[in-house]
Amino acid sequence: MLITRASEYAILSLILLSKADSPKDSETLSRELEISKSFLAKILQTLAKNGILNSFKGVNGGFVLAKKPEDINMLEVMSSVEGKAPAVFDCASSKSNCPSDKANICSIWPFLNKLQGKIDSFLANLSLADILED
Repeated sequence: MLITRASEYAILSLILLSKADSPKDSETLSRELEISKSFLAKILQTLAKNGILNSFKGVNGGFVLAKKPEDINMLEVMSSVEGKAPAVFDCASSKSNCPSDKANICSIWPFLNKLQGKIDSFLANLSLADILED
C-alpha cells in the first residue's frame, strides 16, 4: 500500500509542526490529531533520526522541522517512516528480485515498474511546502 497510517500521521504531524511557533511534543500532537501517542512517538522519533525533524528534551522540548518545508519531500518522509520506499504493488523493482521467479514471462512488470518510477518521481518532487499551499 502506498500511503499507510504511519505515512499519513507523519505528513499530518509535519503540517502541524510547520505552523507551530515552538516545539511540540508527541502528547500535544497526538491530542491535536486524535491518534495514539505511542504510535505517533515512534513516527516522530524515526523522522528525527532521519534528519527530517529535530527533537529537544526538557520541559519546553518537543519536535520542530529540521529543514524548510520546501526542502522536505514526500518520498523521503514516506521512506523514512516505512523503512523502505513506498510501493504501489508487491512486485520487485527489478526482474532479478522477482518473488515469484516468473519475471521473464510476466507481461505486466514493465508497466508496473514504469508506474512506480512515475510515482517515486512525483513524491520526490512534492514538498511539504506544496502540501501547505493546497
